[in-house]
Amino acid sequence: MAEASIAYPAKLSIDYPDRELNRFTTFFRLFTIIPILIILALLIGAANDGDANRGRNCQYAAIGFVVLPTVLMLLFRHKYPRWWFDWNVALFKFCTRVWTYFALLRDEYPSTDEEQAVHIEIPYPDAKQDLNRWLPLVKWFLAIPHYIVLCFVGIAAVVCVFVAWFAILFTGRYPRALFDFVVGTFRWSLRVTAYSFLLTTDQYPPFSLSE
Repeated sequence: MAEASIAYPAKLSIDYPDRELNRFTTFFRLFTIIPILIILALLIGAANDGDANRGRNCQYAAIGFVVLPTVLMLLFRHKYPRWWFDWNVALFKFCTRVWTYFALLRDEYPSTDEEQAVHIEIPYPDAKQDLNRWLPLVKWFLAIPHYIVLCFVGIAAVVCVFVAWFAILFTGRYPRALFDFVVGTFRWSLRVTAYSFLLTTDQYPPFSLSE
């Protein structure tokens, strides 16, 4: 199990809330999440506007992530600037905390900077040794099978969250099997994102929900 958990260079785990969850905030989750969603939207919007003001090299981003500049830097300089990496990973962690809260997996309000119960590890790559300079041009295409499968897995995860909503309201607990499936969906999505958009690894992601 330990070997499997470190096999892919992008890992995610979420602590299972082995306690009664807050029924009140669970019932009104669609409303309680609004303030942090506004902050996330403003942050992403500011990132895109800020990139546009820095010049041609940094004006293109995908929903706040520095993607196209990273592709060009890897292609022409074979380099992944550390601050771009740090920004991408920090933003992804924040997004994941928000969606963890939205999916009812935890009832702590999402922090903008603290890890809380969502643990994500994405090691900084040595671009010259670990990354092929040409592969970023086609990674988005190579990941298409994952996009297709994740569409169906994502639908199943939404159903799990809906069922869990009722379970929490009546029992105060998130059924462990449903929790593991939703977390597995997040984990799978992280691997695909790390491969095709964050560009932190050339290792093709596995078709798996497990660690």
